Amino acid sequence: MLPVLEQATGALVMGLVLADVFLTVLYARIGTGLFADRVAHLVWAIFCRADDAFGRKRGAMLSFCGPAILIVYVLFWSMGLTLGAGLIIHPALGGAVRASGGETPADFVTALYAGGSSIAIVGAGDFKPATDAYRALYLVNSLVGMSVTSLVLTYVMQVYTALRQRNALGLKLHLLAGETSDAAELLARLGPERQFSSGYTHLADVAESFAEMKEAHHFYPVLFYFRFRQPFYSVSAQAFIALDTVSLIRSGIVDHQAAWLKESAAVDAIWRVAMLLVVTLETTFLPGDLPAPAGANHTEREAWRARYAAAIERLSESDVEPTPGGPGPETYLTLRARWQPHIARLAPAMAYHIEDFTPGKEQRP
Repeated sequence: MLPVLEQATGALVMGLVLADVFLTVLYARIGTGLFADRVAHLVWAIFCRADDAFGRKRGAMLSFCGPAILIVYVLFWSMGLTLGAGLIIHPALGGAVRASGGETPADFVTALYAGGSSIAIVGAGDFKPATDAYRALYLVNSLVGMSVTSLVLTYVMQVYTALRQRNALGLKLHLLAGETSDAAELLARLGPERQFSSGYTHLADVAESFAEMKEAHHFYPVLFYFRFRQPFYSVSAQAFIALDTVSLIRSGIVDHQAAWLKESAAVDAIWRVAMLLVVTLETTFLPGDLPAPAGANHTEREAWRARYAAAIERLSESDVEPTPGGPGPETYLTLRARWQPHIARLAPAMAYHIEDFTPGKEQRP
């Protein structure tokens, strides 16, 4: 390779890596990374293949994927910068860049070592620049290495802060529902003795937490690949119980008891942000062009109707006055048909099934 072309290639490699770091860490918008998003998807695919071997324990391997992707990010960016620096330094070995003692090797592995040393925070002193141009190059490389290291470490800490907030929301919903996946149980606990005014505070808090989680996934798309064995920590499960709760509020409680609740800002915000979250993740991380959600078939509608009847029975047990027949069941079916298809597509992408979120698996205390 001609020296000028080799050095131009090295500069291009370093520029592309730095652009990927910028778009992933600083610009921080979902779906904008040059390589990071593709690398994350590839690592996820590899872990999915490995996880298939676990059979009944499916999901155990996937719980390590999120942290592994962060490690791969660090290695990918470090190796990319090392490769670029090595390509730039290679033609100068023995001339503008010399060994500290003895003869200077001119092979490419030595160039990679010298390039990696030039961008390391604590570099080895085996090779030294002998011209002003390469002294400036070494200085720039060291500043780039120090800056990228600081940015990546900060990024990792922010990812785990956002992950903690997402898990806290999942646990909060799980506890509000009495450690079940039942939105009717959650709703009954929000309105003890028909008093929803105290429960509204919880709904407002959930709406705020959902907005924060949506933005966290927007800034740190790698969060999508952090999977936990407990389904209630998943985005799909959290959106499921939140949207089911809103659907029951709007269809299952009489107006004279909670008309204000149906029209409240918190309930509307939960619906809007949960729908926005699942649709954004669905369109970003699921491969191919997704078809429009298909209408529910007869079996699904009957299952939803049975779900509504069970929810109404639970609300009646807690003195919440349910909607007496009328349009309630059809309203519930209409609302559920708007959100369930999205979650049914999103959940399998994280090795869950929508039945994992279906009420009835756990027993109420």
